[in-house]
Amino acid sequence: PGVDGIEVARALRSRPDAPAVVFVTAHATHAVTAFDLDAVDYLTKPVRAERLQQALQKAERFLKERRALQAQAPAVPETVLIQDRGRAERVPLSEVLYLKSEYKYLTVRTATRSHILDGSLNEFEERYPTRFLRVHRNALVARSAIRALEKYDDGEDAEGWALRLDAIPEPVAVSRRQLAAVREVLKEAR
Repeated sequence: PGVDGIEVARALRSRPDAPAVVFVTAHATHAVTAFDLDAVDYLTKPVRAERLQQALQKAERFLKERRALQAQAPAVPETVLIQDRGRAERVPLSEVLYLKSEYKYLTVRTATRSHILDGSLNEFEERYPTRFLRVHRNALVARSAIRALEKYDDGEDAEGWALRLDAIPEPVAVSRRQLAAVREVLKEAR
């Protein structure tokens, strides 16, 4: 009660034993979000018995394939699915240096490119707490990419602190509220 199917799928996705998820709904508008959350299938009501059977078979194949992959291979690197102008690209999370919220989108920054993603910082912060650190209300940085904390003047009469990250020239602002947590992470890295 009080939680929709998208939120349930999001919560289940973070579990190591996550089930295969098939959406059955009267609303076709959430299909893209469902597939972004690794849904196996998306059915709209009314559902025919044969279509439901196909979805269940897909779910069974998905789970068998996942078990087989887990048994034979080292952990598959996690990725972020970037969709831009009809093109989809998987960016390994290990390459993401920071995520910054700008308006209703996220900038996903790697050493070589910036991507735009429709998502939320809170989702990344909750799903990957050991990988990303909140440094500002609008930014998460990869803990492994942090190189230095320094005084920063943005040129608009605002002084504060910023992080220098591996492989990119631009600093990432650190809010006063997050400064203690950033310093703690820097101490731990020594």
